[in-house]
Amino acid sequence: MTNVLVLVEHSEGELKNSTRELITAARAFGTVGAVVVGAPGTTEKLQAGLAAAGAENIYAAEADFAAEYVVTPQVDAVAGLAAALQAPVVIAAGANGNEIAGRVGARVASGVLYDVIGINADRSASGSIFGGDFTVESTAGGTSPVYTLRAGAVDPEDQAAAGTVQAVELPAPGPTAVKINSFAPAEKADRPELTEAKIIVSGGRGVAGPEGFHDVVEPLADTLGAAVGASRAAVDADFYPGKFQVGQTGKTVSPNLYIALGISGAIQHKAGMQTSKTIVAVNKDEEAGIFEIADFGVVGDLFKVAPQATEELAKRK
Repeated sequence: MTNVLVLVEHSEGELKNSTRELITAARAFGTVGAVVVGAPGTTEKLQAGLAAAGAENIYAAEADFAAEYVVTPQVDAVAGLAAALQAPVVIAAGANGNEIAGRVGARVASGVLYDVIGINADRSASGSIFGGDFTVESTAGGTSPVYTLRAGAVDPEDQAAAGTVQAVELPAPGPTAVKINSFAPAEKADRPELTEAKIIVSGGRGVAGPEGFHDVVEPLADTLGAAVGASRAAVDADFYPGKFQVGQTGKTVSPNLYIALGISGAIQHKAGMQTSKTIVAVNKDEEAGIFEIADFGVVGDLFKVAPQATEELAKRK
């Protein structure tokens, strides 16, 4: 019997790392059922990985139109299963995930907890609020409470399971569903995707311009096999593209290592990265707020410190 449902995150026939995190967190409720929404044949490609991660049951909600609509197929599949099984639901936090969660919660008349960083067996969840200054425990009502889990908040721990596949009928979207008329996939970068990266090197206004990202931030990131992030101040100043912004109005991350170069530590930025496992900050201003949450801080010129670190790390590779 399935005790909890997880909406599978996948792309081009491969599981996203966030799915392994979701399954690990959801295991607190018991037996995990993974919901796959996609074109026919999608589940077959993902079955082995889902079973290895810990999905006892895999619900294949497949149809030719599944990729042609925005969130509606996922909402229909998850809400239908949640109502039938009266099981809680765990979804990856993010623009799409939060939208799906809200709609599923409304469909099954249950509460929704967004951007949680931990889930407990008693159906409570931990959340980080006010820029990470407080951690709160919350509960949601209803027979099928919905949780969106922050990427990187849980370390994935695979636990092999049966991975038994069960086909689920996906209803045709109604007239109000939003259809995708054209789609251009994002260009693949050589670096890890920001929200799934284990190491992130971010630059702020102190990087002083696009050249600072190119000459200082990116070389350190590439040496570490890391993703590159940016503060809002750096993005607003056109130092780096907005899709790499970390913070309250950007992406929320929780990597194993977060390196902040020339970032002052405004509360909006801290809200998006404060749950990182280890934070290293480099700033010439010893009063910078980023040092309040840093595990290791260097008061110094980032244009000297970062290149030296890059050089030393390159020698040890």
